[in-house]
Amino acid sequence: MAKKKYRFNPESLSYEEHGVSFKERFSRFMAYFSSSLAFSIVLTIVILNLYESPASKVIKRENQRLLTQYRLMQKDLATVEKVLEELQQRDDNIYRVIFETDPIPSSVRKAGFGGSNKYGHLESMDNSDLVINTAKKLDILAKEAYIQSKSYDEVYQLALQKEKMLASIPSIQPVYNKDLKKTGSGWGYRIHPIYKIRKFHYGIDFTASTGTEIYATGDGTVKEVTTEHSGYGKMILVDHGFGYKTLYGHLSNFKVKPGQKVKRGEIIGFVGNTGTSTHPHLHYEVHKGGEPVNPQFYFYMDLTPQEYERMIALSSNMGQSFD
Repeated sequence: MAKKKYRFNPESLSYEEHGVSFKERFSRFMAYFSSSLAFSIVLTIVILNLYESPASKVIKRENQRLLTQYRLMQKDLATVEKVLEELQQRDDNIYRVIFETDPIPSSVRKAGFGGSNKYGHLESMDNSDLVINTAKKLDILAKEAYIQSKSYDEVYQLALQKEKMLASIPSIQPVYNKDLKKTGSGWGYRIHPIYKIRKFHYGIDFTASTGTEIYATGDGTVKEVTTEHSGYGKMILVDHGFGYKTLYGHLSNFKVKPGQKVKRGEIIGFVGNTGTSTHPHLHYEVHKGGEPVNPQFYFYMDLTPQEYERMIALSSNMGQSFD
């Protein structure tokens, strides 16, 4: 049986029985429920902040493990990068030097990645800097490794052609010592005998009698045989491949024709006095990669050390000029 409730009536100065309406009961219930709900929410937030759930602990441990793996991966990538740099150094400074080919430019090896931001989808992740840096380094190393692989393919092909390359590089004098009287102008500046101006001499002059035999200094293909070529007179140009060409000027006659294959030591022409020349001699040039180079560094197969030293001394002669 529910207890009766009384309320004091000031007008009658007596207590009168008072019943609670449904509306009042409902209002009280909602007030109690709201306060309880608010208290529960606050309590839940406090508990979640102070205490981790088992699932949260598992996720946190997994994230920490992944971070540790990323940091270890960064160290491993640094080691791989160092090894790759050593391979690149050997490739450029040893293998490519041996096979007489240019190193791969740094602009090619270290070229970046253009275009849109391919790592944009990673920026929203936690620890995004670490993840993005790792992804970038992986891409860069993969690209550099690919370039190095292609470089080794090229070096391998060069190794297969090594014998052919050695036979093709100019390496003997174009005029035998027994036929050689002396050398005139060597590599460098001198006074031109006809124009009387200071001009750079891109070769070596070998003085010999008209008709003296001239030899190909390396295996190759005759590219030009001309009777007048910028003052060289009768001239032969031989393409040896591997970036090498040799030029023989002021000849009296030829023994080869364009397109003909020649071997080192094969007679290709004869000393003369054609073109802008003042005395019978052979003007000899060596070109590498499209640029003239000092021929004195390409006489190493048919000379003794003493003969080589004498040739160096003679080729440095700037006193007598014939062309």
